[in-house]
Amino acid sequence: MGTSPEAGPAGPATANRLTAHQLTLAYEDRTVVDGLDLEIPDGEVTVIVGPNACGKSTLLRALGRLLRPRGGAVLLDGTDLARIPTKKIARSVGLLPQTPVAPEAITVADLVSRGRQPHQHWWQQWSAEDERAVTDAMERTDVTALADRPVDELSGGQRQRVWIAMALAQETDLLLLDEPTTYLDISHQVDVLDLVRQLNHERGRTVVAVLHDLNQAARYADHLIAMKTGRIVARGRPEDIVTAELVHEVFGLESAVVPDPVTGTPSSSRARLGEPRRAERGGACGAGPKRGVAEAGHGPKRGAGRSGALLSRAGARG
Repeated sequence: MGTSPEAGPAGPATANRLTAHQLTLAYEDRTVVDGLDLEIPDGEVTVIVGPNACGKSTLLRALGRLLRPRGGAVLLDGTDLARIPTKKIARSVGLLPQTPVAPEAITVADLVSRGRQPHQHWWQQWSAEDERAVTDAMERTDVTALADRPVDELSGGQRQRVWIAMALAQETDLLLLDEPTTYLDISHQVDVLDLVRQLNHERGRTVVAVLHDLNQAARYADHLIAMKTGRIVARGRPEDIVTAELVHEVFGLESAVVPDPVTGTPSSSRARLGEPRRAERGGACGAGPKRGVAEAGHGPKRGAGRSGALLSRAGARG
C-alpha cells in the first residue's frame, strides 16, 4: 500500500520534467484539489481517469498554467511555472483544453498555423520548418482537405481534429490533452489515440491525457492515474492497478475486469463509464472508503496500436 499524496512532504527530487508539489487548486471558495504531489513520467503516455467533477481537468489546466494554484506549485525542469515566461513554456508544453474557442471566421489552415507562434521571432515570422510542421500536423489528423474552410462551419468532430492538429504543430516535448476524443466517432477516436501513441513511441513525446473511457485509458496508457474527490486514489501501470475494486471505489460501479482478448490490457465490463448503473452507494463524486495511493512500477514502455476488440483496426496497424 502506498502513501497518500496528501499525507506528507514531497520526496527527493527526480529527473522527471513535469511535477507538482503540495498542489492546491480552487475556484473562488471551492477547493477542488488539496495538497497533491505528482510526477509525470518522462517519455510515457500518462492518462488521468475519474468521475465527473473530481479534479481531472482542473489538474490538467494547472499543469499547463491555465489555472494558478491556490497553494503549492507545478514545476517544469525544477522551476515553478509561475516564474517561467509564457512563450518559453509554450515551446515545451502544448495544451489542448476541453472546450477551446476559435476566433470568428478563422480558417483551418490559419488556426493550425497558430501552433507555430511560440517558435517565431520578430526577425523571422514564418519559416520552412513552420510550413513542414503545419503540413505534417494536418496530414496526420486528416484535415488537409479542410484547409480553406472556416472552423466555425465544421462539425464538432472535424473541429476537434483541427484543434488536435494545432497542438501537434506546436511540436512540444510535453503534450497535455483534455478529453481529445470528445465529439469524435469511433474511427477517429482510434486514429487520434493511435497518433498519440505513435508520437510517444517514435518521437519520445511525453503525453498527459484526460480520458472518459477507462478501457481506452488502459489500452493506451503506460501510466494511469485514477482520481476521486480531488485526490489520487491509485497510480501505476494499468495492468497493476485496474481492478474491480478500483472501479467500484472510483466510479461506484460493480464490474468485472478481465484481460482484453486482443491487447491483454485490463478491460472493465462497463465500457462507457459515462452511462453506468450505479452501485448501491456510489455517486459521481460520492463518499467511499478512503485508502492510500496504490503505487506501481512503470515497467517497459509498450508499443503502438494497442486497441482492443472494439478497436481492432488500431491493433492491426502495429
